[in-house]
Amino acid sequence: MNPIEGEILYFDKPYRWTSFDLVAKVRWQLCRKLGVKKLKVGHAGTLDPLATGVVTVCTGRATKRIDELQAHTKEYVATMQFGATTPSYDLEKEIDATYPTEHITRELVDSVLPRFMGRIEQVPPAFSACKVDGKRAYELARKGKEVNLKVKILVIDELEVLSFDHEKMQLTLRIVCSKGTYIRALARDIGEALGSGAHLIALRRTRVGDVRVEDCMNVENFKEWLDSQDIEMPAE
Repeated sequence: MNPIEGEILYFDKPYRWTSFDLVAKVRWQLCRKLGVKKLKVGHAGTLDPLATGVVTVCTGRATKRIDELQAHTKEYVATMQFGATTPSYDLEKEIDATYPTEHITRELVDSVLPRFMGRIEQVPPAFSACKVDGKRAYELARKGKEVNLKVKILVIDELEVLSFDHEKMQLTLRIVCSKGTYIRALARDIGEALGSGAHLIALRRTRVGDVRVEDCMNVENFKEWLDSQDIEMPAE
C-alpha cells in the first residue's frame, strides 16, 4: 500500500467517537509508520458521535475522491423512541418535551412510513455539520443561537420495519438512502407524522456503496493491521 499516493480505508467507527477523532487516529498511526510529520487524510461522510458503523477514510491523493465517495448510497439500522423529543433529535441532549403514544399502533406506523419513501423534503437538524454563514450549524446551536436551515431534497430507496416494541414504544428501521439524509431528522418527522414526538436512541451505518460494516476495520486494531502491510515508504 502507498498512503501518500492514496489509499481508501473503511472503518467501523466506535460509539462516541467523532469522525474527526477517527481521521486523527488514522493520520497519527500512518505518520508514525511512514516517519513523516504531515499526511493528508480525510473522511467521506460524517457519522454522528452517538452512531457507529462504516466511515470511509481517504489518504494522500485519494482525498481528491472524497466528493465521489460521499455520493454513494448508504444503509442504516436506526432505533427511534416515540413519545419524547430532544433538541438534537438523539441522546446527545436531554428530553425537552413529551407526547402521547397510546394511539400509536403497528398499523398506524405502516400507514405513515410510505410518506417517507422516494424523493422527500427534509430540514437538517440544527445540531449538524451543515454550514450557516460559513459556520457549522452545531457550533451555533450549542451556543444557544437560532439556526435556520434550508429544506433539502433527498431520496429514500428502502424503509423496512425490523421491529416495533409496542410496550417500549420503540421502532427499529432499516433505511437505504441518498447522501445528505439525516436519520435523526427522519425520526423527528416520523414522530410528527404519527401525532407524537420521537428521537433516535441507536444508529448504525451498515453499508456505504458496496462496502458493508462486516468488511470494515476496527480502529483499535489499525496499528497491528498496518504493521502487517507491505508499505511503500516515502523517499528520503
